[in-house]
Amino acid sequence: MTDSAASFGFETRAIHAGQDPDPVTGSVIVPIHATSTYAQDGVGGLRGGYEYSRTGNPTRTALEECLASLEGGRHGLAFASGMAATDVVLRSVCRPGDHIVMANDAYGGTFRLIDKVLRHWGIEHTPVPLTDVDAVRAAIRPNTKVIWVETPTNPLLNIADIALLAQVAHSAGARLVVDNTFATPYLQTPLELGADVVTHSTTKYIGGHSDVVGGAVITSDDELAEQFAFLQNGAGGVPGPFDAWLTLRGIKTLGVRMDRHSDNSERIAEALQRHPKVTKIYYPGLPEHPGHEVAAKQMRRFGGMLSFLVEGGEEAALRVCARTKLFTLAESLGGVESLIEHPGRMTHASTAGSLLEVPADLVRISVGIESADDLIADLTAALDTV
Repeated sequence: MTDSAASFGFETRAIHAGQDPDPVTGSVIVPIHATSTYAQDGVGGLRGGYEYSRTGNPTRTALEECLASLEGGRHGLAFASGMAATDVVLRSVCRPGDHIVMANDAYGGTFRLIDKVLRHWGIEHTPVPLTDVDAVRAAIRPNTKVIWVETPTNPLLNIADIALLAQVAHSAGARLVVDNTFATPYLQTPLELGADVVTHSTTKYIGGHSDVVGGAVITSDDELAEQFAFLQNGAGGVPGPFDAWLTLRGIKTLGVRMDRHSDNSERIAEALQRHPKVTKIYYPGLPEHPGHEVAAKQMRRFGGMLSFLVEGGEEAALRVCARTKLFTLAESLGGVESLIEHPGRMTHASTAGSLLEVPADLVRISVGIESADDLIADLTAALDTV
């Protein structure tokens, strides 16, 4: 794309940004550059700037440029997993003795990294409800360096006001980092709302087909980007070229997939409202959701993730998870196929006994792009047997 990326729509950038036809062969699809090293024209004479594939690879570069374009940032960096991306951001911004404010319903893997790994490195943290701005302000300390935000959160689908939290963070001299995995850049662009950094598990919606693991960091801050790139290379948590290629392939259909995920989730939420065994639904697309107005303001649509509580407690929730046929019992999310899981026993087991512990009767679903009628019938049949 030789013209300004900002002049093109999202769907166009998803297909073309960083992905010009190969100048040697004319291939319209970015090649998989399966090489570990690159011939040099004399010492230091790099062809295209590449010397070693941990430091840089043309397939990865295409992915990084595309990710930056979609999020509206100047710099994109790809990683081997979402947790590798999270680790690089926090270890770049924080030093021993620093402090992080995070959601009290954050993803279990993020909590595990902060509480079980970084805590031993001397980094402190305070979990608070990010929907309560006064609580966020009260949690900030002189040594607070990061406010870490998920919106919607995983798995309770709470909504944080990104623009407002950016003001709070910056007034305290801290950085606002937004994990945009659930929303994707198609539904929400945090950098435009004042965030300093956006992270993704590209394993999820961006890859979109449950066939690749990856992560990403996007920012427009040149200094931060330099720090992230140094640790990306120094620690080496980079994706291989085939992983980058698969993720790029998934990105091309991100817009149309997210529309279908949202369509199906809206219909399922309405159906679950009518089922007597469902005691509560967590979905920001419902008008009664406490974060609905904020979500409507900062999101294009409400996404494909939905959680609900089942009458009968934990055992009933486990039975629902075991009895669906189209919803596959599995961890992860964001693929074209529908998944169901019990967060308390699966993705969020690491939060047990902490302030982030999730309800035992909670079920989380990742709504795929199958027929909505079939998905509703599958969930209804499982709930009817509880």
